[in-house]
Amino acid sequence: MSTQDVTLMAHLMRRAGFSATRSELEKSLDKGYEQTVEDLLSPGDAGNMPDDLIRRYHVEQSELRELSGAGAYWLYRMITTNNPLEEKLTLFWHGLFATGYAKLNQARALLNQIDMFRSYGLGNFKDLLINLSQDPAMIIWLDNNDNHKGAINENYGRELLELFSMGIGNYTEDDVKECARAFTGWTLKNAEYMAMRAGKDSIWPYGRIAWHYEYRNDDHDEGKKTFLGHEGNFNGEDVIQIIVDQQATAKFVATRLFQFFASDDVDSESHDQVISEMMDAYFDSGYEIKAVLRTLFNSDYFKSDECMYSRVKGPVESVVGTARLAGSYQLPQMDVDKLWFQTMFMGQGVLAPPTVEGWHEGVEWIDSGSLVERVNYAAKEFGDTTKSGVRDIISRLSDTYSEQINVPDLVDGCLDLIGPIQVGDHTRDSLIDFVSEFSDNNVLDISSFDSKGSKCVAQTLGLIASTREYQLA
Repeated sequence: MSTQDVTLMAHLMRRAGFSATRSELEKSLDKGYEQTVEDLLSPGDAGNMPDDLIRRYHVEQSELRELSGAGAYWLYRMITTNNPLEEKLTLFWHGLFATGYAKLNQARALLNQIDMFRSYGLGNFKDLLINLSQDPAMIIWLDNNDNHKGAINENYGRELLELFSMGIGNYTEDDVKECARAFTGWTLKNAEYMAMRAGKDSIWPYGRIAWHYEYRNDDHDEGKKTFLGHEGNFNGEDVIQIIVDQQATAKFVATRLFQFFASDDVDSESHDQVISEMMDAYFDSGYEIKAVLRTLFNSDYFKSDECMYSRVKGPVESVVGTARLAGSYQLPQMDVDKLWFQTMFMGQGVLAPPTVEGWHEGVEWIDSGSLVERVNYAAKEFGDTTKSGVRDIISRLSDTYSEQINVPDLVDGCLDLIGPIQVGDHTRDSLIDFVSEFSDNNVLDISSFDSKGSKCVAQTLGLIASTREYQLA
């Protein structure tokens, strides 16, 4: 197992997941890079604890009415899942098809949308757009329940073209109107309405109504429509078929996936080449997202030094990745709602995007306030020697160095086991200076988890988490 192999696998797991412990990396290395990619793209049992057990500790999560509890429910799943790419891609779709609690005032409906992204996110983009168009949270969020025959509401039709599939410059205002006409009749029914029709009371004695999709034929505009150069009596499915066939859609999808999984920058020739290959995979596979990501992860560019550390971690990536590395929240805890507040303080409260555009990513994630939140959170998680991930790092260092370790080896060992992370000489020297203050003759004893040396390992991990390199994926 070479250092280069470990570095590449760690890079893959930062991008296609939320970082990986050394034990997880070793299992992946036994399978090999390409097989690991295939396993990530073909998720099996997520291994999540059953909801009825979680609810004994996550007390708000029976009804999932409140935003913080619903957000923590999803973050807990990200931390404990065996399918990291499934959750990472779901996070991507949540940012692209941004739908928020502020307008819906119903967190359960948002989690239902998240479940839909989980089910369709790696599959056919056409199927994903159809299910998005029928999703009750999206219908409310972009007002398609107010889109009627003879009185169209353009909100969903416009954002479907502008933000969800093609991008500005690839359609006209008339296309927006014709798209809206095609989606008339795509609206809502709810559980209370269904119960009343059956002569029963609402299924809930209190609380929010459960929304469901309904197609109302009598409210659908059956007239001829002209959309992106095509003419016909189009319904929503017909419009989506035309959209997914567009070259602009392939470029939009490939570019957005590239930005999220590969690099914040999309302006170089090497980037253009990979995006072009991803577009080819999109069409060759019949719009399969799995094929597009397979092309990206197996590309020479993705495996190159140029790609590594070329993305700023989003707040959710930072919180979930740190928790997974430290071994936090492996079992339900009463304070799990703090997870959502952590991401919110860092600028990314899940289920609560600021606008329909989602979050502005890349370097805009980092400012003086959010960086302090990141550093303090990571220092707290890594500074606790009772956490399983921290104890595993200490044990590995102890096994390698026979319980006595000199300061440079401790620093290099921590950098290796928390990543591997490659830092500059100045940063490494600063870490060594920090650890030296706690050593006796430049040596530390890590023979037990409560020793001064072991506590110094934990503090060093927390300090590494404050470096520029740790904030990059």
